[in-house]
Amino acid sequence: MKITDVKTWVVGNPPPGIGGRYFIFVRLTTDHGVVGYGEAYSATFDAHLTARMIEDLAERFFIGHDPHDIEVFFRRCYSVGFSQRPDPSVMGCFSALEIACWDIIGKEAGKPVYKLLGGQVHERLRSYTYLYPRTGSVHTEGGASSGRSVYNDPELAAECALHYLEQGFKAVKLDPAGPYTIHDGHQPRLVDIELSTRMVKAIREAVGTRADILFGTHGQFTASGALRMARALEPYDPLWFEEPCPPDMPEVMAQIARGTSIPIATGERLTTKFEFARVIEQRAATILQPDLGRSGGILETKKIAAMAEAYHIQIAPHCYCGPIVGTANIQLATTLPNFLILESLKQWDGFHADLLKTKIAWEDGYVIPSSEPGLGVELDETVCEAHPWTGKGLHLEMQQVPLST
Repeated sequence: MKITDVKTWVVGNPPPGIGGRYFIFVRLTTDHGVVGYGEAYSATFDAHLTARMIEDLAERFFIGHDPHDIEVFFRRCYSVGFSQRPDPSVMGCFSALEIACWDIIGKEAGKPVYKLLGGQVHERLRSYTYLYPRTGSVHTEGGASSGRSVYNDPELAAECALHYLEQGFKAVKLDPAGPYTIHDGHQPRLVDIELSTRMVKAIREAVGTRADILFGTHGQFTASGALRMARALEPYDPLWFEEPCPPDMPEVMAQIARGTSIPIATGERLTTKFEFARVIEQRAATILQPDLGRSGGILETKKIAAMAEAYHIQIAPHCYCGPIVGTANIQLATTLPNFLILESLKQWDGFHADLLKTKIAWEDGYVIPSSEPGLGVELDETVCEAHPWTGKGLHLEMQQVPLST
């Protein structure tokens, strides 16, 4: 069996935009007529340029080759252009292609991918959701909002958390800690500490012990600044403090981990076993959040999870993108003894459901892994064609000017 063709789509995500501005999908086709779908979680270049980069990698290293040869594909792409180092752009493109290969491998074998990765450990996967506005307003990761909203009003946030508990969720996430900029880390402003504390306090008082609270940040703080924030939040026992400082120095994150009782989580901006190994070696986090659309795909992230398991570190796959990365996360998480919780885009409804011929199964707070071959879903190509992305912005962007205090 050989890969014979590659096709990409850049799909605009209509309002409310949960999961980002656009999704980048790829389809690989074999000479047996089997197709596999993948998705890149990439935010470093224009979306259409990224799609062309995916096609370039496919044309250089995948077309004409057996899709089972995952290890060889990884080494070729990891070393492309005499690099041999973690590169988020290359690995985002590779991850999409690698996921598509696993979809083909599973379909060819007549098995879900998790059956080919050690088998099913979990029959259902605990999931969490961000607090999203209940209106039709556009969502941006990081909670950017004007006016009163779930991002800045403790009462509305608590009401929203209770709404999700009524649906079955037993964990909710918020990130009210203020702007994140290209100049971070910074010291949190007192107003940001005060608002974050009031938000978490209100949710804890509303949900009691019925739900975990996940406190998200985006690498905003210095170590000392993160510890100031953590001390204010500790009385409300969050399950984690996510990415408290920038991801480039796990030694700094380790200072934070040693200074707070809140578990530290990180990983959405990291790629390959080599970057995650530094986090593990430094004991910088006890929860890793690889995003399979960037981390190196399914097999590479299985290796990351295995390294983490040896240190009693848990895995909580990240997903702020489309449903193909979501299904790859599900396939891997199903196999992991050290799985903790799965990021869910609400109940995988809305546009995420429209993009698939069969919706991801979600029930009472849990994702139910599919028993269908491959990833267990099929991308609806007609929906992709009907929603082309025509904008110029990146999937995620940071504030360009320093924070004014």
